[in-house]
Parts: sequence; structure tokens; C-alpha cells
Amino acid sequence: MEKTKLENSVQHALGHTMSGKYLTFALGNEEYGIEILNVREIMGVIEITGIPQVPEFVKGVINLRGSVIPVIDLRLKFNMPPREYDKETCIIVVNLHDTFIGVIVDTVKEVVDLLASDIDEPPRFSTSVDTSFILGIAKAKDRVMILLNLDSVLSNEEMQKLAETGDPLPLDELKPELEEQKNV
Repeated sequence: MEKTKLENSVQHALGHTMSGKYLTFALGNEEYGIEILNVREIMGVIEITGIPQVPEFVKGVINLRGSVIPVIDLRLKFNMPPREYDKETCIIVVNLHDTFIGVIVDTVKEVVDLLASDIDEPPRFSTSVDTSFILGIAKAKDRVMILLNLDSVLSNEEMQKLAETGDPLPLDELKPELEEQKNV
């Protein structure tokens, strides 16, 4: 079926704003991508301190060079079955709304450079299916990847709760306040 000029224009405009470098990773047999500009670092799974009364997908917090960072398991957030962590499992530390969050994925693949022509609009399902977290569908190297809009993977309420579990300020900025409290 041939696309209309309007559809091509919309797709071009959509892809144009999304073209760039993406870090790709796997969850099960599916491949996903996130904009590389959101990624702070990639690391193996380290000890995670659990937090009570949080959703199942929130695994807890980690100490990353003196900063407390909340960690989520993307498999569980996407209602996929849990999987034992192994040497391939990674934590991708991303910046969301000025908060660093660790995202557990099965394995990190590579960084790909996508052109506008490589990216299609997200699929449209019924109104009961939320696909707002899908930025687009990319076709590259004979593969299909789901590009994620990390800002929409977590609801505002979930994001607020995660932000509260992490360090609000670097420790150096808190030292004067701690000294003040000792003197009171």
C-alpha cells in the first residue's frame, strides 16, 4: 500500500526528531533502544539494597560512588517473567528528569546510529493499550528495535517515588547542613 504525501511528511518529521545514536539492549528475545544522551553509564549488576513497600519492579537502591540511585527491573515493569541475573545482566544508569535511575536489562547490545528513514511511528492499538512509552520502531541491520521514551516508561507518580529514594543532593552539598544540625 502506497503512503500518502501527508503520511510521509509526518513520518519524516517524526523520524527527523528521533534520528541519532541509541544504546540497544535485550529483554528476552526483544531488542530495545534508548537515546544515548540519556545514558550516564553501563555496569554489571552489583549489590542492590531492597526497599519495603515499593512496586515489584523497583528492586531497591545501589551506592554508586557515594550516591544512592534507585534501580528498576525493566522486565518486571513490562510484565515479563523474572529472570535470574547473570554475567550478561547490566544496569544502565540513565538521567530522567534530573534524577539518576538504574535500569536492569538482560544484556546490552551496541550503540546504533539511526537515520530518520530507519524509524517508523509506534504501532497503534486499541485505546486500552498504552504505547506512550514507545518512541518508535527502528529497522537497522535486518533487525527491528523498539525505541523507548524513558520519560514515559514510568508514570509521574512512580517517578516521584523513585526520586524520593535517591540522593536529592550530592553528599558534598549536604555536609554544611549536617554540621549545622550537630551544633543545634
